[in-house]
Amino acid sequence: MIQAIGLTSNARKGNPPAVDDVSFDVPVGRVTALLGTRRSGKTTAVRLMLELQQGRGITYFRGRPLHRIAHPAREVGVLLGDVPGHPARTVRGHLRMLCSAAGVPVRRADEVLEVVGLVSLRDERLGTLSRGMDRRLGLACALLADPHTLVLDGPAAGLSGRESRWLHDILRARAELGGTVLFTTDDAKEAARVADRVVTLDAGKVVADQDVADFARTRLRPRVAVRTPHAARFGVLLAKEARTARRSVEVVTEDGSRLSVYGSTCADVGEIAFRHGILVHQLADEIGDAGPSKAAPRAAADDDARAAEPAADADADADADGRTSVPACPAPLDDSAPTSTFVPLTDPTSSIRAAHTGSASQGRPEPHTRAAASNGRAPGADSARRPSTALPPLPPPIVTRTARGPLRPVRYELRRATGIATGYVTVALVLAVSALLAVLLARSGHTPQPRLLAAWPRELPLPPAALGAGLLGAFAFGEEFRHPALAADRGTVPRRLGLLAAKLLVGAATALLVGLLAVAADAVSLYLVYGSELTQVPADWPSLTASWFALVVGCSWAGVLAAGLFRSTAAGLAAVVAVPIIIVPLVQKALEGPSVRTAAGLPVRLRDLALVDWPFGADRFAAAGVRLIAQPVGGALVLSLSALLCAYLLTALRTRVR
Repeated sequence: MIQAIGLTSNARKGNPPAVDDVSFDVPVGRVTALLGTRRSGKTTAVRLMLELQQGRGITYFRGRPLHRIAHPAREVGVLLGDVPGHPARTVRGHLRMLCSAAGVPVRRADEVLEVVGLVSLRDERLGTLSRGMDRRLGLACALLADPHTLVLDGPAAGLSGRESRWLHDILRARAELGGTVLFTTDDAKEAARVADRVVTLDAGKVVADQDVADFARTRLRPRVAVRTPHAARFGVLLAKEARTARRSVEVVTEDGSRLSVYGSTCADVGEIAFRHGILVHQLADEIGDAGPSKAAPRAAADDDARAAEPAADADADADADGRTSVPACPAPLDDSAPTSTFVPLTDPTSSIRAAHTGSASQGRPEPHTRAAASNGRAPGADSARRPSTALPPLPPPIVTRTARGPLRPVRYELRRATGIATGYVTVALVLAVSALLAVLLARSGHTPQPRLLAAWPRELPLPPAALGAGLLGAFAFGEEFRHPALAADRGTVPRRLGLLAAKLLVGAATALLVGLLAVAADAVSLYLVYGSELTQVPADWPSLTASWFALVVGCSWAGVLAAGLFRSTAAGLAAVVAVPIIIVPLVQKALEGPSVRTAAGLPVRLRDLALVDWPFGADRFAAAGVRLIAQPVGGALVLSLSALLCAYLLTALRTRVR
């Protein structure tokens, strides 16, 4: 069950809030429609319910607010607009990646593909899906973790009649299985066909909360749909017969061969057509356009209750078969017909608000209660003589919160990185450019062998392998913000430390692989072109190998941290290039000048500092690491990584502190 209490959006630039004190319930096992015209506040209300937008109010999902649920995706399935995901990723790959994020087995992806009928399109790219297929995929993402509640914003918008009926059948089946379903729509006829209960919004306020039967009787106008090749003549005859019989009948021409007759029945229309010899191709009762309803007076629960006015939707509505009906002038409603059932803004939720406010104020009495007690009178003693002026408690503020990271971050990151061809193309280009540069450098004969094997000319700030590793690291977070697949139900890309650690781990492994493949490709190219003379192993290969791997891994980590901090792939790559161009000259300037003291004898002092002997010559490796950091490039990388990591941690932990 969903309980939305006092949802109010923040007003901007002096305008009234888009949603003002919206409260309603969504019962279990029923389909509820949130109905309203454009700019009525439907989407804003949904975003406030899901804590995607700041405001006031609270929403309980089976008795708990969303930020109190450990795994929101397993409780609430969300469909907001199009499916956010990389257009080059396959349908099945996208769902399997989300399985790792939701912590469900990967076989669940194939199960939901069968439910939504996308098994035959599982290898299609997201960018090639039609509107209907995209909606099916969005529903599959919402059902992936088998949630109890579905919240869908305009799920049938832009779909054909057949696809809409399929979607509505899925929602009905979900509700019959004991789930809770809430969807928004601006089509009153769709709400009447699909929902069990209809909550109507107008100008950001709830104006009606009705069962679908009451909604259809009081808010929709019945009509007789007629299709005939003599529509113009038949319309004149119907109007003439109505004037003769002194009946209130309205005839509206929909198109060249279709009429909508309000205020009559199929029997009367058919009898007129028979008497005048009019050929009729279609004659059926339909639910027509939404008409105005009378505002029933509400019984106010206290002095703060406000009267609400029902929304009159006179816009054109689309039929199930795709045709458009022109709204007619509203016919007068029968006084005996049941009027809209309005929900008071205080009665259904006063106890919940009071409980919540009481807990927030830690049991402190209200101001008017304290004043009465200080005068020596019991609270409420003067209530018979003067009315209470106490304002109702404000609903609690809604704070947007960062999404939780994937439950299996390493598995998620591996599926994200290997699910599209961007990484493979980048690695292939890096190897090709590195091999070509190595051959060209060897032809000149002025490049040392270590730089030759790394394809690192002195004119370039970084070798191709290091640039490629930094670019792959920048893709790790840059693609998350460009195509936020994880933000379907929580609004922002998660910046949890677990996800960062997974990206750093996968980025380091990828960088090591790229660095190893680049050296191997360079060596093979040099051997094929010039023979074995240039492919001999250097004498100091251990230190050179450690320096090479440290360089590519450092560039990869710089790309990951910068892209996650600035939310852009270009920013991540710029941070990598800035290390040799900007930071290295600064480090060199800092190290210039005469040196009075050196780090000679560092291995001996490290051995003396340890209480036991370093095993396997670990002191030599530590000394080599210190010498590596002392190099300008190494020091610049360490400085850059330290600054980026501190900035990332500061921004990631800021929301928790707040």
